[in-house]
Amino acid sequence: MTTPFPHEPGTATGPVPPPQCPAHVMGTGPGGLRRLYGPEAEADPAGLYEKLRAEHGTVAPVLMHGDVPAWLVLGHSENLHMTRTPSQFSRDSRRWRALQDGSVAPDHPLAPVFTWQPVCSFAEGATHERLRGAVTDSMARIDTRGVRRHINRYSNRLVNDFCKEGRADLVSQFAERLPMMVMCAIIGMPEEYNDRLVQAARDMTRGSETAVASNAYVIGALDRLVQRRRAAPGEDFATWLVEHPAGLTDKEVSEHLRVVLIVAYETTTNLIANVLRMVLTDPRFRARLSGGHMTVPEAVEQTLWDEPPFTSILGRWAVGDTELGGQQIKAGDALIVGIAPANTDPVVRPDLNASMEGNRAHMAFSSGPHECPGQDIGRAIADVGVDALLMRLPDLELSVDESRLSWVGNFVSRHLVDLPVSFAPSPEQEIDAEPLPAVARARSQSDWEVASPALPAPAAQAPAGHAPAAGPSAEPQAAPAVVPAQRSRPPKLWQAVVRWWNGH
Repeated sequence: MTTPFPHEPGTATGPVPPPQCPAHVMGTGPGGLRRLYGPEAEADPAGLYEKLRAEHGTVAPVLMHGDVPAWLVLGHSENLHMTRTPSQFSRDSRRWRALQDGSVAPDHPLAPVFTWQPVCSFAEGATHERLRGAVTDSMARIDTRGVRRHINRYSNRLVNDFCKEGRADLVSQFAERLPMMVMCAIIGMPEEYNDRLVQAARDMTRGSETAVASNAYVIGALDRLVQRRRAAPGEDFATWLVEHPAGLTDKEVSEHLRVVLIVAYETTTNLIANVLRMVLTDPRFRARLSGGHMTVPEAVEQTLWDEPPFTSILGRWAVGDTELGGQQIKAGDALIVGIAPANTDPVVRPDLNASMEGNRAHMAFSSGPHECPGQDIGRAIADVGVDALLMRLPDLELSVDESRLSWVGNFVSRHLVDLPVSFAPSPEQEIDAEPLPAVARARSQSDWEVASPALPAPAAQAPAGHAPAAGPSAEPQAAPAVVPAQRSRPPKLWQAVVRWWNGH
């Protein structure tokens, strides 16, 4: 099956309507191609993927913001082939024909996503090995168990802000804040954490009119950090990049910090929100968790299949004329890694309601040489953070009908707007206020492992304030305290989980 693009920006088909033009509200654009942006695409992305799959197969021609054409890869095996074959599909966006002929302007809403930068995610070959090696070597120095303890501390500090109220929005008050707090500490700039940084990180991947300005704000904060670490090294990720034998320039260090910070933040925020939503609304999760047949890490992994943090990624450009999924791809064409549609490919997942327990073949973190190097950090933040929240507030209930929940975003990610919950008010907990110590690692990389067996042995009872360590490589740790007796509501789901965890 071949479907050449009938429309290219700037061709004889006519001028492209400006982004605010009513024409962009429609779900189809020039040549009848479906748009990956706008109300229709954002309201039902899964439905859009299935329409494209039915019309074009595993690779479909689509339109991005500004009606810029691209190929959306829908098939699981086709995505694996594309991401694992850099000789055919490069990450170097300078190959994009639309950039070369000026069809895509530097101030395009998605410029922060596709503009070439001196980072490993846009490099190939020896340059990629040099830059990615600096990133992975620096990540290997992180004291993973120490960071997990601080994730627990930060989680409890956030819960303290609303635990007395008996109600909260778990998106704005928890999911959007915890990842930035943790990543700022790991990178080495906890003093830069504020609402403006959180808002800029949320904005710069949405294709909004202010995305470029938000990107500049984040870069400014990171440039200042690099200058500080050149003058005064510390025990943090920024220092390790600065001092790495690969000899990264200040610009290279700053841009890699940007990639790590923003990607980790965006994916983890969406992951936490999605896990909490599915736990509160999906009968499969509630039944299995209450029965002790699923742990929080397993709920995280199931969510990575059902509602991945990134739905797709603009990030491959054809090196030459080639074929993929029956489509004729031209040199310089843009291709989109279809994460969400690959996860629902009927070839690998004919029953979407079936449990994917123990199966990590999802595309949530991409694949190949550019697979996300910090994916286990995101898993750990979600695992520990969700666990800490549910242990503090075991009777969480959604306070609105599920049908009232809404999402915003673009084809890159789908962001839950809010998640209002109610619970029995509880007192604040005293949280260790000591500053984050050095994060230099002293243990093996397996400490990041957060997957748990389906039926783990009950942990021993221990003093309050100790969180259980997840994963087979973690040291034995105490179980969390039982829910305080002053809670007056009938036993709820998470009280049952606590009793199970403590062996009762």
